[in-house]
Amino acid sequence: MKINRHGSAVWEGGIKDGKGAISTESGALKSYPYGFASRFEGQPGTNPEELIAAAHAGCFTMALSLILGEAKLVAEHMETSAKVTLEQVTGGYAITAVHLALTAKIPGTDQATFEKLAGNAKAGCPVSKLLKADITLDAKLVG
Repeated sequence: MKINRHGSAVWEGGIKDGKGAISTESGALKSYPYGFASRFEGQPGTNPEELIAAAHAGCFTMALSLILGEAKLVAEHMETSAKVTLEQVTGGYAITAVHLALTAKIPGTDQATFEKLAGNAKAGCPVSKLLKADITLDAKLVG
């Protein structure tokens, strides 16, 4: 099975004074603004790194749901945040790291089993496989 998804971006102007807009096929983002200020100066608007962070958090959490099901477990609640690190390296900028922070309530498991299953999800999620960054994970099981 092969699935294609579509996203697009438009840009007008130079790197610092220019403005862009990002759209997704689903319409979740429709001409949503982004630019230098929102990427590097903390101004309103989105940026590629936060979109990658959201995509990675979503992909990882879904992958873990699948892996839990294979282990005959079901999450009552899972919440994942992803922190993407963009830094200047030789030759420009690079995403050098992603840190996933997961808190979950999963009846019938223990911390060691949970960490193993979460680690498998981190390694197996398609977005993790896409990124060449150092990907770390804190997985916290709550009662």
